[in-house]
Amino acid sequence: MKIGFVGLGNMGGGMALNLVKGGHEVVAFDLAEDALARACAGGCSAAANAGAAVAGAEAVVTMLPAGRHVAAVYRDQLFGAVPAGTLLIDCSTIDVATAKAVAADAEARSHAMVDAPVSGGIAAAAGGTLTFMVGGTSQAFARAEPILQAMGKAVIHAGEAGSGQAAKICNNMVLGATMIATCEALALARRLGLDPQRFYDIASKASGQSWSLTSYCPLPGVGPESPADRGYEGGFAAALMLKDLKLAIAAAHGADAAVPMGSAAESLYQAFANTGGGARDFSAIIGFLDGTLPTAP
Repeated sequence: MKIGFVGLGNMGGGMALNLVKGGHEVVAFDLAEDALARACAGGCSAAANAGAAVAGAEAVVTMLPAGRHVAAVYRDQLFGAVPAGTLLIDCSTIDVATAKAVAADAEARSHAMVDAPVSGGIAAAAGGTLTFMVGGTSQAFARAEPILQAMGKAVIHAGEAGSGQAAKICNNMVLGATMIATCEALALARRLGLDPQRFYDIASKASGQSWSLTSYCPLPGVGPESPADRGYEGGFAAALMLKDLKLAIAAAHGADAAVPMGSAAESLYQAFANTGGGARDFSAIIGFLDGTLPTAP
């Protein structure tokens, strides 16, 4: 299948290469020349602009920074360049309202479209083990599923247009809040004289168990390897966690939902970013919370 791919950043670059490995013909575009060069070295073809990347494509995948970029790229560059009936897959993490609006615009132009944000981080994008949360009609999901399977380990239909984004921001609100609780507990355990590894051995088999502790422990040398063992480099940047938390809080306000823990997590990640921690992995917030680890490279 010929696929146009727009957005080759930390996540999109690996995703595009996995489509190539899956046997697809991928024509790619990114504003960053080095990102485009890496994609071409992995088997993609380069396009001069976003419209050229999707011309004649049977499907389009986009991975863009925010809702305003998604709306502008689709409305100003892609809708006029793709043939009618082309499947459109947006894997960006954006606000639910924009996802729904762009999907409605796509439908009006006879395009099937799904919002399919991802979970898993840079390593999963490169390894083809992402989880996709997909919003759209059953028919659009059926068309998108085999394409997404080439880039992920799980492809789940969340519901109608915008539901993928809703699932993503709710999931990451849980992740942001549990990471902070995990960091606080590890810091407190150390101050109470507990060996961090001993505490991990206990909590990972008790009711305090969570993904943030057992799969992504924020202390180096404790649990499976995580960004903490690499100086909090790579992984999922704190600035991206903050972006997702802000999306969740905005959605909660629009839905009149009470999210005090989510709001507290958003405030703490904002404070961490204000100290210069935004580029570090989100688990590095442990240094901000306990004051014993550096918060900037």
